[in-house]
Amino acid sequence: MNHIKVDKSRVRTASLFRNGRNQAVRIPVEFELPGTEVTITKDGDRLIVEPKARSKSFLDVIAKYGPVDFPDIDDSDLLPLDEPQL
Repeated sequence: MNHIKVDKSRVRTASLFRNGRNQAVRIPVEFELPGTEVTITKDGDRLIVEPKARSKSFLDVIAKYGPVDFPDIDDSDLLPLDEPQL
């Protein structure tokens, strides 16, 4: 079994209870997790509960690339645009 060093000052006892056919745990307020879903991993007798990673938006993905410098475009040789017919 993996042993993880735990800071004993951060250990609390929590209550287990039944919610329908599921077992649930009351998480003390100081251990609240963000979001509305978690992932649960079983590691031997240990359960690891982590906030579910949210899906990245398009803006989140491109933000890691930093600012984009667009090249200057010389369009002086293009014909003028036609006036729209209203």
